Amino acid sequence: MSSSDPDKLMIKADKLTKLSMTRWSADWKSATVLYEQAANAYRVRNNHEKAKIAFEKASKGQEMLSSPWDAAKHMESAGALAKELGNLTEVADFYRRASELYVLCGRSQPASDALSKGAHALEDSKPDEAITLYTEACTLLEEDGREQMAFDLYRDATSVFVKLEKYSDAAELLLRWGLAADKCNAVHSQGKAYLSAIIVYLYAHDFKQAEKCYNDCSQVDAFSRTDQYRAATKLLSAYREGDVEEIKRVAQSSTISHLDHVIIRLARKLPTGDVSAMKTDTTDDQEEPLDENDLT
Repeated sequence: MSSSDPDKLMIKADKLTKLSMTRWSADWKSATVLYEQAANAYRVRNNHEKAKIAFEKASKGQEMLSSPWDAAKHMESAGALAKELGNLTEVADFYRRASELYVLCGRSQPASDALSKGAHALEDSKPDEAITLYTEACTLLEEDGREQMAFDLYRDATSVFVKLEKYSDAAELLLRWGLAADKCNAVHSQGKAYLSAIIVYLYAHDFKQAEKCYNDCSQVDAFSRTDQYRAATKLLSAYREGDVEEIKRVAQSSTISHLDHVIIRLARKLPTGDVSAMKTDTTDDQEEPLDENDLT
C-alpha cells in the first residue's frame, strides 16, 4: 500500500471516516494509517499542498485515537509545509495547535519548541506574530519552572524587537530574562541581561530610563558583584560626564564584547545622541542645600 497512488489513499481514507448506511462508525485507525502514507508520498513528490492537507487529516486521526503526541508531530509537519507554501497564517495556527497538543501530553519543552519553530518561520515576514509566539514559548517554560531552557527564546525575541526598533520592548524582555536567570541562579546570564537592557535604553537615547533600570537592577545583590555591573557603572558615569571617548572605550570593553551580537552592535554605536549636555543636566538636578538661616 505504501507504493500506492497517494490520491487513492486519500480517497479511501476519507471514505473510512464518513458514516453511511453501511458504516455506522468511522474507522479512524485504518484511515489515519492511510493519511500518513499519503502525506509521506506527497512529500516525496514535492506536492506540498496535498502533503499539508494529508498531515492535517492524519493529525486529526491521531487526536481521535487519543494520541496527542503523534497528532502534534503531524501538525508540525503541516506547519513546515505551510511555510514552504507561503501560507503564513496557517504557519502560526499549525505550530500553535502542535504546542497545545504537546501540552496535553504534559510536555512543556516540545510545546515551547513548536512555538519557537513557528516564530523562526515568521521572523522575516510577520515579525510581530513571531514575537507573540516567542513570548508564548517563554511563558510555557516559565510556568513549568524551566526558565533556563527559555534563554535562547529571550535572545531570539530580543533580536526581533531590535530589528523592529522597539527598544523599550526589547529592554523589558531583557529584564524578564534577568528575572528568569535569577530564579535558576544563572548569575552570569542575569548580569548580561541587565547590562544589555541598559545598553538598549542608552542606544534609544533614553538616559533617564537607563539610569532607572541601572538603579533597579543594582538592588539585586548578585548583579552588584558582577563584571556586567561594573561595566554598566562606568558607562553611565561616562554619560553623566558627557565623556564621549570614555563611552566609546567602555563600549569596546571585553565585558560588553561577550554580550549577544545584537547588543554588541548597538553598544558599538554609542553614543547615539548629543551627550555634551548630560553633565549640565545632571548637575542642575543637584540643587544647593537649603540654608535655614536664609529666609529670603
